[in-house]
Parts: sequence; C-alpha cells; structure tokens
Amino acid sequence: MAAKPHPALMKKHSQTDLVSRLKTRKILGVGGEDDDGEVHRSKISQMLGNEIKFAVREPVGLRLWILFSAVVFTVMALMALVFPNQLYEVVFDQEQTGTSVSIRLYGGAILSLSLIMWNGLYTLEKVIIQWTLLSEACYFAVQFLVTSVTLVELGSLPNAAILLLLSRIFFLTVTLSYYYHLGRRAKKI
Repeated sequence: MAAKPHPALMKKHSQTDLVSRLKTRKILGVGGEDDDGEVHRSKISQMLGNEIKFAVREPVGLRLWILFSAVVFTVMALMALVFPNQLYEVVFDQEQTGTSVSIRLYGGAILSLSLIMWNGLYTLEKVIIQWTLLSEACYFAVQFLVTSVTLVELGSLPNAAILLLLSRIFFLTVTLSYYYHLGRRAKKI
C-alpha cells in the first residue's frame, strides 16, 4: 500500500496576522495605556521603565540655566578660594578684619555645589535634575538670609550688597520656577 502524500503544511505567519498579533499584545499587556498614560511597545520597556519620558518634558531653557548656574558657581568658588579678601571687600564695602579661612571654606562649599550643577547638566534623569535645582534654590535662600542678617549687623547697605540680594531673589525665583515646571505632569490630550 502506497502511502498518500500529505498536503504541504501551510505555516501561519502570526507576525502578519493582525488579529493574532493584537491578541498576543493584549495577553502580554503591552500596547495599551497604563495608569500613567504611557504606551509601552514591549514588555521589557514596561518592566524597566521608559527613561526617554524624562528628557521630553524638560522646560525650555532648563539646560542653559543649569549651564549658567554651573559656570557662575565655579567662578565664584574660585574667586573665594583664590581672592577671599577682595571678594569680601566687594560685597560688604569693608576690609575684612578676621582671617580668610571662612571665605575659603565658603569657596569650597560653592565648588561642591558647582560640581552638582555640572553633573545635573549631563544627566537625563528627572529626579537628579530636580535635586540639582532644589539644592541650588536652598543655596540662594540661605545666602539671601545670611547676607541680610550680616548687613543688618554691620549697619550699612552698600550698592554691591543690594545688587547681590536682588540677584539672589531673581536666581531663586528662576530656579524654583524650573523646579516647579519640571515636576508638573504633562496634560493628557
């Protein structure tokens, strides 16, 4: 008895079969929106998270502001480390009576903050950028308070100190504005 030849098997190409593909994606739980309104293209991106969303929602000019802040902090730190007495004289319009150690320590602290700014410039993670902006805002607030108290104690109000106080208020406002806008969620359409 001769065996009948079986007809050639037809392979089903599930990649081209749209219904099968949609069913598979539904079972895996990808392709639809999750609770945050994100659409994941694969299970891996759903599990690991999508880091590209942080770079997309940055406010206009944020990177330029962080660059400006990093440069200003670095320059101020180097001035405080190298020329402490001159920096004090420019701000308070008086000669410094004590040692310059405190101003050099201030320069070291500002240099540390500038390194945080430089790191925040090159990162893509939203949380690190927020902490960078928050540390900058805290610095401006504390410097405003310390400078104000020092001026009250000295009983003088030089033009350079007024300019410094006004600039700190401006920098604090801009930094907090970027911090607020970076933390906001994008509106769903």
